[in-house]
Amino acid sequence: MKNKELAESIIKNVGGKDNVMSLVHCATRLRFVLKDNTIASAETLKKQKGVIMVVESGGQFQVVIGNNVNDVYNDIMEIGHFNELDASSASKNSRNILSKLIDIISSIFAPMLTVLVTAGILKGIVSFLTILEVIDPNTSSYTFLSVIADSAFYYLPIILGYCAVKKFGGNPFFGMALGGALVHPSIVAMMGGALQAETEFFSIPIELIPYQSSVIPVFFAAWFYSLVEKNLNKIFHDSFKKFISPLFGLLITVPLTFALIGPVATFLSDAISNGIMFVYQLNSVLASMILASVWQILVIFGVHWGLVPIFMNNIVSSGSDFILPILIPAVFGQTGAALGVMLRSKDKEFKSLASSSVLSGLFGVTEPAIYGVNLPNKKPFIFGCIGAGIGGGIMGLYQTLIYSFGFPSVFTFIQIIPATGINAAFYAAIVATIAAFTIAMLLSYFFGLPKKTANTMQSDLSSNVDNQLVDQIIIDSPMQGQVIALSQVNDQTFASELMGKGVAIIPTIGYVVAPQDGEVVSLFRTKHAIGFLTDSGVEILIHIGLDTVKLDGQHFTAHVEMGDKVKQGEKLVSFDIEAIKQAGYEITTPIIVSNSDNYHDVQSLCQQEDIAFGQSLLVLSQK
Repeated sequence: MKNKELAESIIKNVGGKDNVMSLVHCATRLRFVLKDNTIASAETLKKQKGVIMVVESGGQFQVVIGNNVNDVYNDIMEIGHFNELDASSASKNSRNILSKLIDIISSIFAPMLTVLVTAGILKGIVSFLTILEVIDPNTSSYTFLSVIADSAFYYLPIILGYCAVKKFGGNPFFGMALGGALVHPSIVAMMGGALQAETEFFSIPIELIPYQSSVIPVFFAAWFYSLVEKNLNKIFHDSFKKFISPLFGLLITVPLTFALIGPVATFLSDAISNGIMFVYQLNSVLASMILASVWQILVIFGVHWGLVPIFMNNIVSSGSDFILPILIPAVFGQTGAALGVMLRSKDKEFKSLASSSVLSGLFGVTEPAIYGVNLPNKKPFIFGCIGAGIGGGIMGLYQTLIYSFGFPSVFTFIQIIPATGINAAFYAAIVATIAAFTIAMLLSYFFGLPKKTANTMQSDLSSNVDNQLVDQIIIDSPMQGQVIALSQVNDQTFASELMGKGVAIIPTIGYVVAPQDGEVVSLFRTKHAIGFLTDSGVEILIHIGLDTVKLDGQHFTAHVEMGDKVKQGEKLVSFDIEAIKQAGYEITTPIIVSNSDNYHDVQSLCQQEDIAFGQSLLVLSQK
């Protein structure tokens, strides 16, 4: 029931079913492609219980759920009937090439990763048990276990064919048929165990290449098949095109794949692998340190998907991969940072959140640690990246490899043991992971939590403040005008305090200034809203007007950029009050403390009164 309620809330806050073009999910995220991102309420979703974070990246509206993402996804699909969506419609919008590429890769590979990771872990277990001589490779038991572990990889072209053709807008079951043709026993028999075999198709010379476990060739073949099928559907009559279009699609695509697409794609995949290996071998330590340090940053923006086909292709082409082991310190660095914060914090509720995120991190899911613990406190995330970089350098020094596919977790260590037995590279992986985890944990424990700065004030500042000395933070007004309560704002999202506590100001002068010394952490493209983090740790959202996002930046001028450090009173954004009113929009400006939950209370010091720039506006009581 909780998942269904969450699913209903997500559908509503992404703008409803009609605003959804496509939806897939990965290990922790729902990945929407929306018709109009501006009508989705990311801030409301961030406040929703069960949602860890909302990220807009790679042309996708990503809702981070955590470990139970599959259950929420299924409920969304059931409630919204999203199975009826046209999978190809997501490619029809005007996103840039990189965004489209990330969307295509994540949509194709995300649904199949669970089975591949599971199979990869099992391959590692079988290998480990063989090294320990628990299982004899000459027994039927070994054969059965190996078949279970290898089947998903051996028939990967069938799985990938289904996912790729579905994404490209064709009939996915014919994608399975396409992939099946590449690994059919008769084709394998024609190879006779050779790396290449010459044959012909109606006098067309063909050089057969092993396609078992292949990635890039079937990817391009699926794209070409979908293109053929869609164009043939435009030609043939509705009464028989469902059968005739796929018939001709397969007859054209399969031979062409064997003759041209497959060899060219294989050449490209080998070139990519060799190129990356060349760069890696120039300085494996430095390359590993950089990748490990920035990996979680790539994860935050969802662009790490661009490297997934490279991991898989490396394992297919050479039987091992050097990139995936480098990511183990990246995962355990953030996990160690979360543990350090948990040990230092005295807040029982926060310690509970941090402890669950540490447990998830051990199994390779770092989003709860990143979004719930490390990023909100900022320094722990940086310390996690530092620990990752040091661990990555150790991995690069010993050039540790992984021999089956899987994302970094506690299970990955058995996947980095070569068939010849435990070696120095394995021990290096253990040392690198411990180093990343420990360094991040210690730095976060001693330096991760910000020192709370507060002003001690007498109770006569406000009738709503207790008659005793308490730790407080005073936020000054960033605008001049009339102060009103949030409950009076004509927008339920703000009035209900879903986005946080605060007040609203009806401005009389058209600009906003910094309420304290701090940093601009977000600036909307339309310049109608600005996120501000004070040096005392208060997150403030200043939303100029209601529904003014629809003005698309008209009548607004930004004087700062995201990431700028500013002083109190420094001008942030200017706006034309009269022009905005004439365009039909209210100028009422909510001023929200986004992290209100971090404080015992947030109260107004001035309601239903005029206020000037720099006068005391809000008082925040520390927990």
